[in-house]
Amino acid sequence: MSMISIQQTSKSDLDQILHVEKQAFDLDEIVDLTRDLLVDPTSQPTISLLAFEDDLPVGHILFSKATLEPSIDLSMSILGPLAVIPEKQKQGIGGKLIEQGIELSIEQGFDLVFVLGHPEYYPRFNFKPAIPLGFHPTYEVPKHQSDAWMVRQLSDKRIEGIQGRVICAKTFDDPKHWRE
Repeated sequence: MSMISIQQTSKSDLDQILHVEKQAFDLDEIVDLTRDLLVDPTSQPTISLLAFEDDLPVGHILFSKATLEPSIDLSMSILGPLAVIPEKQKQGIGGKLIEQGIELSIEQGFDLVFVLGHPEYYPRFNFKPAIPLGFHPTYEVPKHQSDAWMVRQLSDKRIEGIQGRVICAKTFDDPKHWRE
């Protein structure tokens, strides 16, 4: 039985991170996005985790800093991308990455984490549609995908009545990244 271990990444892990992203998505756009987010000063602090099966990288998750417009005293991040190599998908690795990333986010004092992702998958991790709560994405998502824009509250800060547009890192600031 193989063991899955999850570690925070460092600059020396870049090739392994990009290998996982390429395997999972086979899209240069996602590989480039991940590489650029890791060094974008507007995405800092980031949480970047690699999952290993034995010594082989099989999954990666990235959380990058976000802010709210109008500005408010909340610490936020955006989860994405989440990547698991195809032959290891549907084995719980993505869930482990999400859970560990959320744990670190709480430790680092984040109040909210947002994701543009599958509306059937992320609610398992306590994500809820964000638009009905008043949190709008950087770019409008198509109406039929509005439930894909989700949020999870990590702290006990009061968010009722707070509304605004979530501003992402400069690297993410392109409409092409806002389609699920």
